[in-house]
Amino acid sequence: MARLEDEFRHLLSSRAFDLEIEALADLTSLCISSDRTNSVSSMDLPAVEEDDSISDCGCRRSSYRSLRSIREIDLLPDDAVADLRAIASRMAAAGYGRECAQVYASVRKPAVDASLRRLGVERLSIGDVQRLEWDALEAKIRRWIRAARAAVRGVFASERRLSFHVFHDLPISNVTVVSVVTAAPATHDTPFVEAVKGAALQLFGFAEAISIGRRSPEKLFKIIDLHDALSDLLPDVSDIFAASKAAESIYVQAVEIRSRLADAVRGILSEFENAVLRDPPKTAVPGGTVHPLTRYVMNYSSLISDYKATLTELIVSRPSASARLAAEGNELAPSLSCLELPEHENQSPLAAHIIWIIVVLEHNLESKVSLYKDTALSHLFLMNNVHYIVHKVKDSPDLWSMIGDDYLKRLTGKFTVAATNYQRASWLKILNCLRDEGLHVSGGFSSGISKSALRERFKSFNAAFEDAHRVQSGWFVPDTQLREELRISISEKLLPAYRSFLGRFRHHIENGKHPELYIKHSAEDLENAVNDFFEGAPPSPHNRRRSHG
Repeated sequence: MARLEDEFRHLLSSRAFDLEIEALADLTSLCISSDRTNSVSSMDLPAVEEDDSISDCGCRRSSYRSLRSIREIDLLPDDAVADLRAIASRMAAAGYGRECAQVYASVRKPAVDASLRRLGVERLSIGDVQRLEWDALEAKIRRWIRAARAAVRGVFASERRLSFHVFHDLPISNVTVVSVVTAAPATHDTPFVEAVKGAALQLFGFAEAISIGRRSPEKLFKIIDLHDALSDLLPDVSDIFAASKAAESIYVQAVEIRSRLADAVRGILSEFENAVLRDPPKTAVPGGTVHPLTRYVMNYSSLISDYKATLTELIVSRPSASARLAAEGNELAPSLSCLELPEHENQSPLAAHIIWIIVVLEHNLESKVSLYKDTALSHLFLMNNVHYIVHKVKDSPDLWSMIGDDYLKRLTGKFTVAATNYQRASWLKILNCLRDEGLHVSGGFSSGISKSALRERFKSFNAAFEDAHRVQSGWFVPDTQLREELRISISEKLLPAYRSFLGRFRHHIENGKHPELYIKHSAEDLENAVNDFFEGAPPSPHNRRRSHG
């Protein structure tokens, strides 16, 4: 028996070494990139048919079923496996099945550990994982997803097949082996379990550490990737591990980790909502441009819609307004009580959460409006931000379908109101300078026009327009099309009014002294100056010229 044991160990280690390197190299085809689509499918990986070719002492071997998603690799040549089976059969028949299984596990366990190292699986404790910076952790999650697919569908599956071919139906039940969780009688699966359980626990331990780590919004999408990857692997994990009592606990652990990842996703979405709620008014963004919070929230919401398939399954309850209003430290809570959550037909809980996030963002932006002392700039700020929200929704068909047309129309209406309010606050005073009221006099020998009042009116217009030009050139409308549309709208109101006023009263000024002090600009000058507006920079010198020298 001792000689057979030595021969078994020698055969198992010496014949596997070179082929194992080739097997690991072949597994790289399973290390696919982590993205939103599952590129490992039954189309990508060929099925391994039932293998009846290896026989022992003229007896036909029992077949071993393989999943279509699993890619098993020959870890030893067929003749070596046949020899191992023959030795194992003789040792088991003589009552030495336990010793044979122990030798098998002692040789294959280091090989499995080496395979996982080659795939990039690191030995990290839960504490090690939770101490990592997010950038480093994000990269490790991507690597883990690739490695886990290769480990489960390649390494573990191949190890189980090898163990099956060597020990299937052999009497090795004279030993009790401690399984991962509870003691279980040894079976023909025991050598496989003892060889891989340490590597499996190490592999799934990383996902477990992520699932119980600190929840913060930036982690959401990588955790969803992790959840989806584990969900995709679970049928294979089940077929590899759940069929055996000794290995079943590994499958149970994987299922529990997926459940905790789902809880983490729900918790992070709630944390994100509260983060939007808690963002307080601080300092106004220069030039009334799109607030960083708006960009962050809408980009985040667009990504949520990209993950709609998974999140629709995981998010099963609508947002609770009362819970959010009670959020500790929320300065906006008192004013949020009047907010309503818009609903549309067949609205999913996920859609309700996204709409709630945008509703709270709107409210938060309105609180930031008060940071601007210039009323016109406050309206421009709101216009910029609501326009950004609308266009982010329209740019994402999935987001649009969840938001719904009714709420989108409401947002569009809010944008229109803000744009109108900006124009009124900015230009009503300037356009009033171009009205006839207050210029006419009656009685005596007067011509009917008060030249002093007219001169004051020109001076008032020049001062108001030049101030608007100086100030609003520094304001910023980041969307090119919106910026141009706003300039056109201003020009369409300003230029006809100025041309008409100039046509009616120009001769009264030009017939007097120093007309250049009053008629400083031609209509073309104004048109050129308007093109400086909303650039976020001081006006260009060439637009400061006068129409009279």
